[in-house]
Amino acid sequence: MAHLQGKLSLIMPAYNEGERIFENLHLALAQVLPLADEVELIVVDDGSSDHTLQEIERAAEKEPRIRAIRSPKNEGKGNALRLGTAAATGAYIAFCDADLDLAPAQLDRFIEILQAEHADAVIGSKMHPQSHVDYPLIRRVYSICYYLLLKILFRLDTKDTQTGLKLFRAPVIKPVMRCILVKRYAFDIEVLALIRHNHGKICSAPVDLVFHRVAGGRIKWRDIYRMLWDTAAVFYRLRILHYYDAHHLSQTEQEEEVLCNNESCFSSSAPRQN
Repeated sequence: MAHLQGKLSLIMPAYNEGERIFENLHLALAQVLPLADEVELIVVDDGSSDHTLQEIERAAEKEPRIRAIRSPKNEGKGNALRLGTAAATGAYIAFCDADLDLAPAQLDRFIEILQAEHADAVIGSKMHPQSHVDYPLIRRVYSICYYLLLKILFRLDTKDTQTGLKLFRAPVIKPVMRCILVKRYAFDIEVLALIRHNHGKICSAPVDLVFHRVAGGRIKWRDIYRMLWDTAAVFYRLRILHYYDAHHLSQTEQEEEVLCNNESCFSSSAPRQN
């Protein structure tokens, strides 16, 4: 089993997961404990309208390695992950969805790839040839079309950007998450585009996934429109305005600043070779 020397922060956004979040948190923690010298599980309640927050706090009372963060209102997964990343204290940071359709134990393979490839980010991919997935055909079509668009706009070779399981080196992801403006639909694209823009190395990893929702999932035409709009906005800020290059953070500022006020900012770390 792969193992990280240092601390791993697993960040889990949750919205209206009150019926299962308590059990899922303890299961997720048990799965990642063998993967690093030290582990913390940061759970961000994204303004849930049910008893999700109370269940997270109940889990945290029983397990000190679980930390609860609350967003006052529902602002989207991207914002929840931004808050969690700002609070993370690990040398490595992972993202995982609260439904555990993607078991966090799979981060074992992500760690192997991170170490073997000297990568800055390892992204779960349903389109990886070694992945085992069961999800609607229409979602596969969406994924392929979106991949081609991202390859043209951002030169991203990652075929699947939307899978919830991801692993990063903290010095790479923290300054990026301070800068993201997209809170909902295309935040994954903004994150990966900024890492790629700063010459970070991104690798893909196979995943095992059973898609439990009905055909089409929660994706509606309105969601597709908003994702495309947000994607275009990221391209405009990155390639036309050069918004993210307006200011550079020193390493000291990266370590000390907890949350960016969403004004122009980006990492000044030395470029890495792909």
